[in-house]
Amino acid sequence: MSEVSAEVKMARMKEFMQLLPLTMEVAGLPECHPDRAFTSDQMEARLISIRMAYKLARNFLREIAETGT
Repeated sequence: MSEVSAEVKMARMKEFMQLLPLTMEVAGLPECHPDRAFTSDQMEARLISIRMAYKLARNFLREIAETGT
């Protein structure tokens, strides 16, 4: 397996950051109350939701780019 170049890593990070607003909307997660922290299980569940939402958002934008709809 070949090593991923620094340029590819930066491009992936840039793509993620550009999609973050859409990703968070798709994930639909509630904000944390300021006086209460999430448990580690809650954080893990939120990360799973964000990861799935990112994949959906990325695929959606690729579909729009390819088909125009």
